[in-house]
Amino acid sequence: MSSRASRAIWPLLLAAAMCLPTQALRAAPAVDVRAVRLWAGPDSTRVVVDLSGRAQHSLTVLKNPDRVVLDVPSARLGIGTRAPAGAGAVKAVRMSRHSDEVRIVLELAHPIRAKSFLTQPNLRYGYRLVVDLGGAAGTAAADVPVKAQHARPDARDLIIAIDAGHGGDDPGAIGKNGTREKDVVLAIARVLAQRVDAEPGMKAVLTRNGDYFVPLRDRMQRARAQQADLFVSIHADSIRDRSIDGSSVYILSQRGATDEASRWLAERENASDLIGGVSLDDKDNLLASVLLDLSQSAALNASQLAAESVLHQLNQVGEIRKPQVQQARFVVLKSPDIPSMLVETAYISNPQEEQRLRAQTHQAKLAEAIHQGIREYFYANPPTGTRIEQLAAAGAARPVLATRSSGAGE
Repeated sequence: MSSRASRAIWPLLLAAAMCLPTQALRAAPAVDVRAVRLWAGPDSTRVVVDLSGRAQHSLTVLKNPDRVVLDVPSARLGIGTRAPAGAGAVKAVRMSRHSDEVRIVLELAHPIRAKSFLTQPNLRYGYRLVVDLGGAAGTAAADVPVKAQHARPDARDLIIAIDAGHGGDDPGAIGKNGTREKDVVLAIARVLAQRVDAEPGMKAVLTRNGDYFVPLRDRMQRARAQQADLFVSIHADSIRDRSIDGSSVYILSQRGATDEASRWLAERENASDLIGGVSLDDKDNLLASVLLDLSQSAALNASQLAAESVLHQLNQVGEIRKPQVQQARFVVLKSPDIPSMLVETAYISNPQEEQRLRAQTHQAKLAEAIHQGIREYFYANPPTGTRIEQLAAAGAARPVLATRSSGAGE
């Protein structure tokens, strides 16, 4: 090619190159905002934006008036998409589109913390933008009497934190006939709370008592804020093979405990005291590590014994999928100073177990088995200074083991 031809073509190539970003932007498919949903709990609110595909976004918190602005570029409002009514921390929701950007404004009832993230598609939903507002560590109304009770010099009640899994925008597993895990586990948790409250020397606190989502670490922190003696998370398992059934009980794995110890040691200046009142923020690395290790070891040992007791009781009312206590790295089990367990009550993916989970009578049997397991553990291992310790010393009736209707008790 001659130099003259080369000089003639370069301006054309340069012009084409300069046009490429604009053409690419115009050619980029817009993401549809298909729906905006809002879930309000007692101390946190979640807003979920359903999208037709992956999208970038930006979140801005503004004052005077208090509001949160969510911008989604290269997006458009889907046909029929409407703003939900305000609830919880959100007074009102406004939506608009400017150029190629969708803007969602959340008008707030008061100043609040906000965070956002994009979630991947699952079996029920596509891409979603999630905005969490608030997420306080505990319910203020419940904090005062519980903490005051722990501070009393006389015997105190045991505090049992009961966690109904999932909730709100997170339905959990869904059975063949549409039964949602979040609904049945909340029903079981409520019955369990009633059983615990009826037990002399015990008091139940629920991490959620309605259809709203609570972040995993907030569940753990709510139990710590209540100075709980035991944390029990209620779930219903699911698997592709619908013939599989039975209950199982999990505690935190050693690997999960190690991960959490590293997190606490790295953040100890901002972490709350351990339940025993020991602060890590003023300790050197070695002493802080030793104190945390002692606390975790005691909690894991207690978790194992309590979980074995609950598993034994569950075996009296139904099939057991795994005859030994299992270990996993569930986030809700990672409190370093509270014995914790996760109970998979049944396989909701199994049609027969799904049907049983829907029945109030079976929900009550599961709740009673868990309650009896808790009772059995604490009467055998009563914490110092508790009413259970006094009742056990006075010869109060020990737990009566349930037996299956078929007579197949141990």
